[in-house]
Amino acid sequence: MAKTPARAETEKAKDSKPRLEVRQAMLKDVRAIQALGKRAYPDMQSYSQAQLRGQIQNFPEGQFVAIYDDTLVGFAATFLIDEKTALKPHDWVTITGNGYASRHDEEGDMLYGMEVMVDPRFRGLRIGQRLYNERRRLAQDYQLKGIVFAGRMPSLAQKVRRKEVESPEDFLEQIREQNLRDRVVSFQMRNGFEPIGILRNYLPGDKESMGHAVHLVWWNPAVVEAPAGRTKTKAQRGRLAHTVRVACIQYQQRRVRSFEEFAENVEYFVDVVADYKSDFAVFPELFTLQLLSIENEPIPPDQAIATLTKYTERLKELLSRLAVHYNINIIGGSHPTLDEDGDIVNVCYVCLRDGSIHAQAKIHPTPNEAYWWSIVGADDVRTIQTDCGPIGVMICYDSEFPELGRHLVDQGAQILFVPFCTDERKSYLRVRYCCQARAVENQVYVALAGNVGNLPGVPNMDIQYAQSCILTPCDFPFDRDGVAADTTPNVEMVAIADLNLDTLRQARMTGTVQNLRDRRFDLYSVQWRKEKTRTT
Repeated sequence: MAKTPARAETEKAKDSKPRLEVRQAMLKDVRAIQALGKRAYPDMQSYSQAQLRGQIQNFPEGQFVAIYDDTLVGFAATFLIDEKTALKPHDWVTITGNGYASRHDEEGDMLYGMEVMVDPRFRGLRIGQRLYNERRRLAQDYQLKGIVFAGRMPSLAQKVRRKEVESPEDFLEQIREQNLRDRVVSFQMRNGFEPIGILRNYLPGDKESMGHAVHLVWWNPAVVEAPAGRTKTKAQRGRLAHTVRVACIQYQQRRVRSFEEFAENVEYFVDVVADYKSDFAVFPELFTLQLLSIENEPIPPDQAIATLTKYTERLKELLSRLAVHYNINIIGGSHPTLDEDGDIVNVCYVCLRDGSIHAQAKIHPTPNEAYWWSIVGADDVRTIQTDCGPIGVMICYDSEFPELGRHLVDQGAQILFVPFCTDERKSYLRVRYCCQARAVENQVYVALAGNVGNLPGVPNMDIQYAQSCILTPCDFPFDRDGVAADTTPNVEMVAIADLNLDTLRQARMTGTVQNLRDRRFDLYSVQWRKEKTRTT
């Protein structure tokens, strides 16, 4: 049976493949890793193929590579070791078994990070942060006490020559006091690793670090408290294991003079929420209507929406670039899109941090959207697999139809994202109350992001009302009133919350009420007519 045009546009976007992935290293990667080492550290001796084979074969689960557009651009090597050995003074040759990871101890309670290297041509993609995140996940999965490694100090030699510091210890103290910055040590401290001292003569061949290294540790809060006298750095921001950090951006509509100015506004918010280590940045429905203010001339609604569709490819490129660069998944609000048959659909582009682009078109256009803009509804709603688990998207009015939320949760969704655009409080409350109902009846998290501000020269975008929020089921493990976070109404700001997926699963199995488990499948169910053709 033929596909509808709206569905064809959605499936076209779903064909996008990941551009960047982090996976376990394999023996077939050895030559590429060796070549990467020569690019990353041209003044230092690269690993031999035998050493790399030893690392991979001694502890396969602990070696990671980053692949970007089929090019190996990052590598991280680790092994297990006991806490006593990891925390006492040591050098690189001794602790790593001369680079073979032959000191790997299956009974070890600490993860030792022996190597991280990133292709200098791709350092803007936060490859290092992704590799460190994989290390942390591994430590959490293995329930290890923590992670230990020796960090390079690439600006040490220069600082000593200039007499800005007297010793490696002085150098580290200046960084602690934020009087100096080092691109490696400062990065590691921002990612929650605590310096516990200097390892002198750790790697004599590292001339930039004068052969020395910073001894760093991260304590796994799920297993052990940090020892007395040691505190978490501010950069950790209290992040717990098995949580997903969601940031809903309450976006202000204001006049822009070019697409580039619009892109700067969008990037500003992505940058901010990425700095808070958010997993998702959520933009509102139709936030791209701001682009019509470039000309800022009243034009008929049908012409206005046709003009907006010309920005589709530029928008997708922008959001995908930001997702990869800032290492964050972006729920791209929604944007009117012209499909291959000439119909206009309201599409949310979901751009993941691996570079893939997914799409969910709006199923139910509002009466105004259908009348003024001739927007048609799609006929397919599917979950999108992310590195934080399956998610679903319901665009504004779609959230007011309980069948959609139930269909997405039946497919495994744990978080439902609702970009919305409402003009006044009553309209907003219809969306808000329905989303709270979806959270309760499906025992799922629901995140809403809306527009504020005004666009006087843009028809049907005159006024906005929003109070963006992140909603939870209503039961003892969750936040009071079922609200994890919300914003001040009609003020440009961000709502951020950590959503614990383990708590959600526990509530579904043993909660005070168990809405999903207690459904009467003998009486009712949601059946999706996937191949139904829309007629004109």
